[in-house]
Amino acid sequence: MQQTTPPWRLLLGYVRPHRRTLFAGAVLSLLTGAAGLLLPLVARELIADLSHDRPIGGALALMTALVVLNAVLGGLGSYVLRRTAESVVLGARKALSSYLLRLRITAVDRTEPGDLMARITSDTTLLREVTTDSLVGLGTGGLTLVATVVMMGFVDPVLLAVTLGVVVCTALVIGLIVPRINRASRRAQDAVGVMGASLERVLGALRTVKASGAEHREERALHAAAEESWRQSVRAAMWSAAAGNTAGLAIQVAFITVLAVGGARVATGAIGIGTLVAFLLYVFYLMSPIQQLVGAVAQYQTGSAALTRIQEALALPAEPVSRPAPLPASDARPASVAFADVRFRYADDLPFVHHGVTFAVPPRGMTAFVGPSGAGKTTVFSLIERFYDPEDGVVTLDGRPLADWDLSELRSAIGYVEQDAPVLSGSLLDNLLLGNPDADDDSVRRVLKTTRLDGLVGRLPQGLETLVGHRGTKLSGGERQRVAIARALLRRPRLLMLDEATSQLDAVNEAALRDTVADVARSTTVLVVAHRLSTVTTADRIVVMDAGRVRAVGTHRELVGADPLYAELAATQFLSAADSPPQSVN
Repeated sequence: MQQTTPPWRLLLGYVRPHRRTLFAGAVLSLLTGAAGLLLPLVARELIADLSHDRPIGGALALMTALVVLNAVLGGLGSYVLRRTAESVVLGARKALSSYLLRLRITAVDRTEPGDLMARITSDTTLLREVTTDSLVGLGTGGLTLVATVVMMGFVDPVLLAVTLGVVVCTALVIGLIVPRINRASRRAQDAVGVMGASLERVLGALRTVKASGAEHREERALHAAAEESWRQSVRAAMWSAAAGNTAGLAIQVAFITVLAVGGARVATGAIGIGTLVAFLLYVFYLMSPIQQLVGAVAQYQTGSAALTRIQEALALPAEPVSRPAPLPASDARPASVAFADVRFRYADDLPFVHHGVTFAVPPRGMTAFVGPSGAGKTTVFSLIERFYDPEDGVVTLDGRPLADWDLSELRSAIGYVEQDAPVLSGSLLDNLLLGNPDADDDSVRRVLKTTRLDGLVGRLPQGLETLVGHRGTKLSGGERQRVAIARALLRRPRLLMLDEATSQLDAVNEAALRDTVADVARSTTVLVVAHRLSTVTTADRIVVMDAGRVRAVGTHRELVGADPLYAELAATQFLSAADSPPQSVN
């Protein structure tokens, strides 16, 4: 993905809300540096007092005060800067997590969830260092370096020229190292994302991996990603260490050079011994801002890689921000749905799933969608929820194109039970209230009874507060389906969509929920995708789909005689006649 904003501008965007505290921390750091810069001058006066047999008590007291002041200001400044850095990380994580929750499903389909998790955890963590070490380090280190150079020039311009010659040569060497740090850091962060994606992939299907005996193969993939991250991180560390040691070597070379040149100047009487000592102290003091600047540049290269990855996540297609819409009232009118010549495919390089799908569902009643696997039935529901938008044609709800609806308002009118009936980690009550957190106890009890979950709740050790495990692993498949249906019913939807919602239920519970759905259909609009024709025979209308097209619409009795595909499906399900009793077929 092409980068559109320089990393430093992204960093400033995250820092801007905390600019006052960051400025306060920077000022404290500068005051710490200023206190340190005064020490060599006091030391020069101390040496002069000693050489002239003058009292040195005042100079010692002043040096002690400067040392204490330096420590206090340094500690306070460090705390303020680190607290600000943590606030920057918090802001970045909140912004990124909010954005990821609004991602279009199309973006989620082509992005590894584990990689997105790495961006919100590992990448944002690097902002902590880049805020304090890079942004503040560049400012305070740069100003301290300039101030130190000015003071060195004040002490002796000749020795300053010698020192600057060494520093310039060092800067040229470091300039060659910095791009290598950037490349290695970016590759290391990408490898962390790959490792997160691999781990999420394995943990999401751990039972399948174990049952397939694939632990060792998946282990090798995880280890390969971890080792690649290690290699690139070590490479970045190597170049960072090279930059830091180059700076340290420069200071040592400068010290030796200054000592030699300064000693010669002392021997000729050009400067005094006190001046040479003061200048040598400044040379040592020069080490801190130079290493701070080198560290800031190196840290910025690492942080810029993380910032680029965060920007890439924030550039993924997302839904517009909208306020939560109220759920429908209990007496709200049912919705109508219509598809008009809809054509759709999941990606530009994939074949079309819908080839001009057209049908209309009036308010109230149950409409069933049947057809072979891959006919495009589930895609109908995804388009109604606006998880995707059609390439051509129009989908309407209540006669309004879905594009004209506010997304929150649209989805608040819909109850959707997905094919795999996902259940989230947390308590059973948390899952039931996911779509309607304000539901009262009476509504919950009523829905539990309707979906036959009241018996399950009675058996659970903590009742509704029982934890259901990761993805509901403590529940059976049928229980998860009933939880998903109860969750949808608590929303009081004007349109209820059930995608194979009873496929894992036993015959008794299926019959009970079939009666529940039929009862709900008297007051709302119900769309059902089903392969069990025992459910379909009770529908007010049936939409037969095949190869992405609607081939017939009618009742069970009409379609058995009019549509060969439906008749074949009915015969396969032992439902060859309109008056045949419903049967549950797995």
